[in-house]
Amino acid sequence: MRVFELTPEIIALLGVASVIAGFIDAIAGGGGLISLPALLSVGLNPVAAIATNKVQGSVGTASALWNFWRKGRVDFRLIRWPLVLVAIGSGLGAFAVTLVDTRWLMILLPVLLIGIALYFLLGPKAADEDAHARLTPLAYAFVAGGIGFYDGFFGPGTGSFFALSLVMLLGMGLTRATAHTKALNLMSNVVGIVVLAVGGHIVWVLAGIMAVGQFIGGRMGSHAAMRFGPRLIRPLLVVISLAMTARLLSDPANPLRIMIAGWLGL
Repeated sequence: MRVFELTPEIIALLGVASVIAGFIDAIAGGGGLISLPALLSVGLNPVAAIATNKVQGSVGTASALWNFWRKGRVDFRLIRWPLVLVAIGSGLGAFAVTLVDTRWLMILLPVLLIGIALYFLLGPKAADEDAHARLTPLAYAFVAGGIGFYDGFFGPGTGSFFALSLVMLLGMGLTRATAHTKALNLMSNVVGIVVLAVGGHIVWVLAGIMAVGQFIGGRMGSHAAMRFGPRLIRPLLVVISLAMTARLLSDPANPLRIMIAGWLGL
């Protein structure tokens, strides 16, 4: 890890970034697009940045979840089995990331994010009314467990994946899916944090600074999601998915970018 000095400028940068990230994350997921680069910019190595980002991101997610729950938007009985399998999947994923090469995910992730953006942009309108569920909650638990494994293993886009799967497979309206996404995402993050904390990868002072901003942003974002519903959530899901794709492909070392450049002879 590169040595960094905790200056007022760094505190201000991380504070502002975490408020914005918490707001976006509460509505559409993808707040890590803002908070993770902010942590990397102050000198953390990637593993420490990812671990620290999970801690502060969990505070924003918990803040949003609490707000949704108080308004009666979360049914924990409905998702009790998905929560269990998300916890198992996240723990296995966090352990697996210490054993294998994750570079191949950098090829798959942009494709998945573009697919999510196209679904919400061109697919059936995801309204606030619930639709017919294609899976039972128990069957959906295995899908949620797979997303939990991905979150523990890598992470970016997890909120979008949960929201899309809840809409498509459990027939939830978009605001209700967003509320339940927070519960699933928080479970996944907490388990991942435990695994990463055991390895000593978390920088707690930075996590604490950003947790304050995440709490504020999460409350603001959840209020906005409940007030404006799909009018706000749907466009943000599209924008965040495409922005995360652009961010990933902006890295010259991204293997998918290298592959495309090779195909085009660049």
